[in-house]
Amino acid sequence: MSDYNAIYDAVRHSLRGCDIGAAVENVLRNENLGHYAMMAGEVFRGAVSEYERPSVLYRPTLYVDGDKWCALLGENIQIGVVGFGASPDEAMRAFDTAWFEKLPQKDEV
Repeated sequence: MSDYNAIYDAVRHSLRGCDIGAAVENVLRNENLGHYAMMAGEVFRGAVSEYERPSVLYRPTLYVDGDKWCALLGENIQIGVVGFGASPDEAMRAFDTAWFEKLPQKDEV
């Protein structure tokens, strides 16, 4: 008999006659657990949203340009998407903002 089967049988034997559904419901009714689960969900959503940022997905080139950091995707700043900032983080966040900007229409110029 494998170790897994021995452990499984021991746990199954110790739970015999126990109402698992009621035990789970009792735990879920605990307000603190619900609060912690909600907080964990918020942290998870925040982490996922960071991975969905354009600067994370498309990985622009990051370099120093004068006294600013520059995040650039494309051949140059005239035809690419670019963001500038005092720190790499600011440059990447400016890049994220620039990613969603629309080109000006001909009648707006």
